[in-house]
Parts: sequence; structure tokens; C-alpha cells
Amino acid sequence: MIPTFTFNTTASIQFGNGVLSRLGDLARARMGGRVLMVTDPGLVATGIVDRAEQILRAAEVDFVTFTEVEADPPEALVLRAVEAARDMGAMGVVGLGGGSSLDVAKLVALLIGGREDLKSVYGVGNAKGPRLPLILVPTTAGTGSEVTPISIVTTGTAEKMGVVTPILIPDVALLDPELTYGLPPHVTAATGIDAMVHAIEAFASASANNNPLSRMLALQALGLMGKSILAAVQDGANAAARGDMLIGSMLAGQAFANSPVAAVHALAYPLGGHFHIPHGLSNALVLPHVLRFNCVTSSDSYAEMAVYAFPDLARFQGQERAVAFCDALADLSLACGLPQRLRDMNITKDWLPRLAKDAMNQTRLLVNNPRPVAEADALAIYTAAY
Repeated sequence: MIPTFTFNTTASIQFGNGVLSRLGDLARARMGGRVLMVTDPGLVATGIVDRAEQILRAAEVDFVTFTEVEADPPEALVLRAVEAARDMGAMGVVGLGGGSSLDVAKLVALLIGGREDLKSVYGVGNAKGPRLPLILVPTTAGTGSEVTPISIVTTGTAEKMGVVTPILIPDVALLDPELTYGLPPHVTAATGIDAMVHAIEAFASASANNNPLSRMLALQALGLMGKSILAAVQDGANAAARGDMLIGSMLAGQAFANSPVAAVHALAYPLGGHFHIPHGLSNALVLPHVLRFNCVTSSDSYAEMAVYAFPDLARFQGQERAVAFCDALADLSLACGLPQRLRDMNITKDWLPRLAKDAMNQTRLLVNNPRPVAEADALAIYTAAY
């Protein structure tokens, strides 16, 4: 018997080459024509931001572009973006870029619309809302932030905190594969592995809200991305591969938005917080080691997923297939050109106990892991990844 569950996602998902052209009309219709656009300096340099601004101008939308977003956005940056929205009297928010830009845009819409304090909304279900109208336009195939109820902020010097509430789910997600064509191979690889992690952890999640829809979407996501990620890394203009990766990332986002991620993310966050390793790469570094740990007690889920991402693994059965899945993910990361060991990131071995201790703070994530993780287990996983 299927247990009770809740499934939420973005109301309007619009996909296709060139759908960025719809941004102006959408902003005018849904936001009253006064918009804060949130993005980052790297995207400005690509010319994509200029294209978006031209589209907004053509639709006679009054806008201000906030371009200060950085990876692992700190609280102070979020508050500056909120102030920019408040100063211009924003009636809506557009997020354009990777996961960090989309996360900041979500929080601006929430904090302006609901007049709430950032510190009061950390955690699960603490935001009251409402929020301003929100349109998100991803330019990477990785975070799935355009369909998730989550925004991550760096607090203090290293720790990350999440705001988790369905209020953050945007009104519209515009998925234009053309915006991803210029991604460098290493970014394509890291964000792509990140999206695969979302699908893997959603499918195997111990969350009480793990549900048939999330599992179905996770498998579909793995099927698309497993066959496309290497092609997208090797040929950034491969239209079919780029489209598959963008849809796969979105499907994985829908999956983990409702069946939350677990220990891979919990162990990845301290790497990003202390060493500023990009989130997708942090996930890739610990992924096979966390899954090998989980396989001891929970191999069935990994064996089931394996043939969707890597059809040739059908020749194996049961535990053997689950272990082969872990190995295939490690091989895929290597083939994509990503660093493989923590030592490759200039992390010294004396840091491992500190990382393990900090990972234990990610209780929101660890509770979803199919096998309980103690601090000693985290240290063993980091040691294996070293």
C-alpha cells in the first residue's frame, strides 16, 4: 500500500531552445513590470545577462540587475540583494544563472514579499511568506533549484544553512538549453554529477516522504544524464546532450525536492564551506565512498538505479550490481576529468576529523540516509576519499 505523501513542484515549466525570449512578456504579466534580476559576474561576461536585459527592455519592463552573486553565497550578500530589491520597489524577482544565483533570488522574493528576517527562516517550514512573484532561469544543468523549495546560505565562515519551504518554489522555470552551451567542461562535469547525486539520493532516501513520483523522476533523470553527461563535457555544443542534461537536472530537482538528499550532501557541505570547493565537485569527491558505505545495508536501491544510468550493468545482479554502480560512478567522474581525491584539492589529512565533526551538524540531511552515519563513519568515508 502506497503511504501518504506530498509532492510539490514549479507550476509552469517551459523548455526549449530560445525560451529565454519569453522572459519579458512573463515578467510584465506576472510582476507588474518592476523587476530585480539576480545574477553573477561570470554570467555577465558571457553576454547572457545582456540578452536578458534586452528582452526585458523590449517588453518595457523596469528592472535593476544585481550582479554580485558568488559561489556559496554568504548572508551579507543575500541582504545586499534584498536591499537592492527594496530600494527599487521590486514587484518580482528573476534569477538567472547557476544554483547560487537562483538560491539568492528565491530568498530575495521571500524576504521582501513576507517582510521576514533571514535568520528566522532557516530550517524546515519556518518561513511564513508570502513571497514576490518569481521566475528562475538556470544556466547550468546541476542544482535543479528552479523546481526546489530549498535555498542554501553560508553562515559565519564555513557552515551552510538551508531555508526549506514550498513558498520558495518559483512560479515559472524557463529551461533554455542554449544558455548552457558555453559552460566549460569542468563546470559541465561537476554540475552534471551533482544532478546525478540528486537523483540517486532522492531514490534511496529514508525520508518518510519518499514517494512513487520522486522515484520515477529520479530514474528518468539518471537515464537521460547517464547517456549524455560525457557527450556534453566533450562537446559543449552538442544540442541533444545539453537538452538531456538540462531536463535531467530538472527531473532530479523535482525528485529530491520531495524526497530529500542525504549523506553525500552532508559530507560535501564542509568541503565547500572550509575549502570553497564547488558544490558539484564536493559531491563528486565523496559520492562513491558514501554509496559503498550505504551498500552494506541498502544495496537494493542502488542495484535498481544502476541499469538506468549504466545499462551495461544489467549483466550483474543484486549486491554485485550495486557495487558495480559505485565503481561506474567513480569511473564516470574520472572520464569527465574531475579530481578524484581530497588530497588533489590541497586538503591535508589532519583536516579529516574536523570535516567529520562538521558533517554531523547536517542533521537535516543525515536523517535521510538509508544507513545511519556516526562521526566515526564520516571520518572513515573521508579517509577513503583522501
